[in-house]
Amino acid sequence: MTASPVAVAPARPTSRARTAVTLVIAVAIAVALNAVVAAIAGAAGATPGYGPLTLPAYALFTALGFAAGWLGWSMITRRAARPRAVLSVLVPVVLVLSFVPDVLLLLLGFIPGTTTVAAVALMVMHVVVVAIAVPTFAVLAPPRR
Repeated sequence: MTASPVAVAPARPTSRARTAVTLVIAVAIAVALNAVVAAIAGAAGATPGYGPLTLPAYALFTALGFAAGWLGWSMITRRAARPRAVLSVLVPVVLVLSFVPDVLLLLLGFIPGTTTVAAVALMVMHVVVVAIAVPTFAVLAPPRR
């Protein structure tokens, strides 16, 4: 007698695993797009080797921005009575507030080599992160109402 093989369905990733993989892919896309922004800024006259426009710096801050955004988004979609309304106000406000350090950086020059091109590039990077994060978060945790 021979035993017939039993068909076993491959294990499906858990919801948390799918969420983690999706977030990692989204961060990688945002980092790649921010690399394009940094390259354009360099070509447009940003100081060569300017710290905030180097891969380690913007990759770290992109990942941290995603993590903070996901934490906030998750809390709001779970706890707010009207998460869609809260997010429709909060996301643009947070984006605009994220420009404040870049404007201060430009005005005060506390990082040597800061130019207008560099500061604007950093602001564009914030927009890139939000443009990738919000649709990703909306798929992973759609806000109700």
